[in-house]
Amino acid sequence: MKIEADARIAFPRDVAFRAYRDELPALVPHLPNVNAIEVKETEAAPGGVAARTRKLNVWRAKADVPTVAQAIIKPEMLAWDDKALWDEADWTCEWQTVPHFFTDRIKCGGKNRFVVDGDHCVLQIRGDLEVDVKGLPGVPRLLAGTVGAGIEKFVVALLTPNLTSVSKGLEAYLRGKK
Repeated sequence: MKIEADARIAFPRDVAFRAYRDELPALVPHLPNVNAIEVKETEAAPGGVAARTRKLNVWRAKADVPTVAQAIIKPEMLAWDDKALWDEADWTCEWQTVPHFFTDRIKCGGKNRFVVDGDHCVLQIRGDLEVDVKGLPGVPRLLAGTVGAGIEKFVVALLTPNLTSVSKGLEAYLRGKK
């Protein structure tokens, strides 16, 4: 299922892009659904291209798991790896999100673009989410496609506001730096 969201950021493109790429953990106080972001790896992309940077960040969600679900949903499950290739030459970020649960059943990735909009910028978030429920206990084989599509629609509806909220957190962080 397609993921599409745009977020206007009240800062110039270069400022927004570099802060998002390089200062992401500092945004956590401005992100209501995020408990922590840990930078695991940062490296210049292979091939000597100075404008390209690979990053691996681990995000940990802030969520109150209902008591009845705590036996099934563990805190470590509310995390994901964010693998990204940032390219300052074309102001893009190719990303892949790998959840810490059902990693073999969920594929999520895309490409974000930072576009100039006057003295501001627009973050265009584009991606795809695929959920494979074939073979999961309790999911009839004949309904796997329908169930998977329903889960994808539900997750994208939840995910989209969170994707744009990172841009709002970035704005709040950058305002605080002035």
